[in-house]
Amino acid sequence: MNTKLNVAVAAALFAAATGAQAGITIPAGDWTLDIGGVVNAYYTHTTYSGDNTGNTAPLGLGTGNQNSSANITTGLLPNYLSVSGKTRQNDLDVGFTISINPGASTTGAGVQGSQQENRQAFLTFGDASWGSVKLGKDLGIYASDAILNDMTLLGVGGGAGNLAGNTTTLGRIGTGFMYADWKSQIAYSSPNWNGFQFTAGLTQAWNAQNGGVPTPAITSATSTARGEGQTAYEGKASYEWTGDVAGKVWASAISQKVEFAGALGSERAYGWDLGTTIKVADFALTGYYGQGKGIGQTFQLRDGFDATGKRRDSDQWYVQGTYAIPGVGTKLGVSYGESTLDANSVDKAVWKEVQDSMWTVGAYHPLTKHLNLVAEYSQSQRDVDSSVAANDLKAKAKTISLGAILFF
Repeated sequence: MNTKLNVAVAAALFAAATGAQAGITIPAGDWTLDIGGVVNAYYTHTTYSGDNTGNTAPLGLGTGNQNSSANITTGLLPNYLSVSGKTRQNDLDVGFTISINPGASTTGAGVQGSQQENRQAFLTFGDASWGSVKLGKDLGIYASDAILNDMTLLGVGGGAGNLAGNTTTLGRIGTGFMYADWKSQIAYSSPNWNGFQFTAGLTQAWNAQNGGVPTPAITSATSTARGEGQTAYEGKASYEWTGDVAGKVWASAISQKVEFAGALGSERAYGWDLGTTIKVADFALTGYYGQGKGIGQTFQLRDGFDATGKRRDSDQWYVQGTYAIPGVGTKLGVSYGESTLDANSVDKAVWKEVQDSMWTVGAYHPLTKHLNLVAEYSQSQRDVDSSVAANDLKAKAKTISLGAILFF
């Protein structure tokens, strides 16, 4: 496909959907402008069980005193409007992308200002002979292929928390891979050498945060844990091939320094991953694994450290199989994944492990070349393994989602 959207997720989206060309191309003097985007909305119904109901919902999967919830919301992708431009000047390919990402759900009467994000604002320059340089805000480098190969990009995925009023849902984020997120960066991407390509860059480092695992059993890093003012280093490499058995393999990594208050000093958070997608005829199989220290479990740097500055180990993995019905185009898929946060030596006096897992089955039908109908069922589960067996916690959230997603 061409670069009309110039959105980091576009290639995966159209491959997963219809493979159609999309976007509106406008010649403008020396420039070619491309306008494109995504519009989606879903009805969701979630039921909660286990240590997840009641007024406190200690495991964060529920919504307080409710045993179920029904909402109309955007899916894993926000609504998207992207404007890109490209030109050739002084033997350089020069381009830019700016996007806005409004949500489609509000929960208050008379309130029409649902959450909104501005995920992209970057420029690029380069040449096919030596690669390209990107400066600005775009999808992060580490773990980006994990989300680009996730089938729930076209849907909702898990139903943890209240799905209403948000810009997006989580999909499989935190139940199989970490969120690559949208980061300020300076990155270099190599040319494509017969299927092999790599990207390396500097990204804006983030503060260590708490709140990723909302249970009293876990003491997270305080606000005095600083990554701000540092530099994060990210990179990835991939190899893609075609043929009767086509596919792609990739690996990525991240490293950044975190400083703590007082005499606690500093520590380095890092993570790495590897994955592959193999396609044979109408079947596709994806396998993914990642591991880190201090990097967290769902969002980068969240709950990766305790209040004394000690790192926590984490790992995540998922497997996914899809089948596109010949002559119909409907894609059927099933996936399962887990994300685990391990207690460090200080934590083990209270808890041992927090594990989030999720099953998803989905059907994605191209009603037209740009419009897809989506039906998904996901079952999320959170397990907290306490140092005292009687204090173990377990909760489930079962979500049915029905809706549509349009690309233009």
